[in-house]
This record gives sequence, C-alpha cells and structure tokens, in this order.
Amino acid sequence: MSRRCELTGKGPMSGNNVSHANNKTKRRFLPNLNDVSLQSETLGRAFKMRISAAALRTVDHRGGLDRFLAKAKDSELSANALKIKKDIQKAQASA
Repeated sequence: MSRRCELTGKGPMSGNNVSHANNKTKRRFLPNLNDVSLQSETLGRAFKMRISAAALRTVDHRGGLDRFLAKAKDSELSANALKIKKDIQKAQASA
C-alpha cells in the first residue's frame, strides 16, 4: 500500500533533521493518511479510500465526494478515484 492520498496525490516529501549543533540528516515527511468511507449521493453507495486529513476537510468543504471529484484534476486522482468519477459522470448524464 503506497503512502499517497487517493484524491489529492499528496505523498512523502524529503527534508532534513537539524540538530541544535546544526547537523543535518535526511528525513521523510509522511502525509497524514486515514482510511475512510465516503458516501456518493449520486451513486447511493460508500467507497473506502485512503486519503489525507487535508483532503477529508476539502471534501467536507466542497459539499461531498461528488462535488470534490467534479472539480478534481484527473492527473491527481488514483485509478480507483478516477473510476468513481467516471461512474458519477455517467449517472448524472443519464439522470
């Protein structure tokens, strides 16, 4: 399982630990990933995803998974999220 957010594409970053003596050693900053179930209003079912806490706040701010995916760039989404986005678009087009 990769350490990458399925909705925003946020992943590990690298940097330095800096000691009091100003010694620098490499370190990794990992994203705050959570396993959540997000409800799609259009499809009427829940999807399990591994997303960052920042992405979860953004989903709530935009008004749900359907609206978040409508605005999201396809390049940032995982394959699973891209499939959900296409299914939502099909359902909205037929309704």
